[in-house]
Amino acid sequence: MKITEVENKMKDRIDFFEESLSEIRAGRANPAILNRVMVEYYGTPTPINQVSSVSVPEARQILIQPWDMSILKAIERAIIEANLGINPQNDGKCIRLVFPELTEERRKDIVKEIKELTENTKVLIRNIRREAIDGIKKEEKNKEISEDDLKKGEEEIQKVTDKFVKIAEEKYEKKCKEIMTI
Repeated sequence: MKITEVENKMKDRIDFFEESLSEIRAGRANPAILNRVMVEYYGTPTPINQVSSVSVPEARQILIQPWDMSILKAIERAIIEANLGINPQNDGKCIRLVFPELTEERRKDIVKEIKELTENTKVLIRNIRREAIDGIKKEEKNKEISEDDLKKGEEEIQKVTDKFVKIAEEKYEKKCKEIMTI
């Protein structure tokens, strides 16, 4: 496995981690929370943002205005079934999602979730490192590379691993700070 391949795999893990973090609500309205919510539209599961306008009119509110009013109930049902922890308010023309202030206890629970997500990401990054090191050890065993190349490769892989683990930790710190800020 080439070093660029290792970096790309680790970057993919970080990108997924970032996407997951963006979906964790921090007391403020963030339309990313709806990214994985699908609504049945003419028999096809469709993302909410492809059948409606999604906006943030206030800091703690998301406004969903469907382009086709016949799917208003389906959007409401999809949000309820997604277990986002928010009750949609349907006024017949649009759906409002009002985010309550987070309690101190809820903030701490969210930080625990983020910590777990961060640890899982770091484990996935280290698994990529292990696969890469196993690959170059196999090459050395098959006499495709020298022992010096093996050591150099292991060092490069470790540097890349450290870089991406550090990125994950920085993103964790930033998100925790955002959550704990009242």
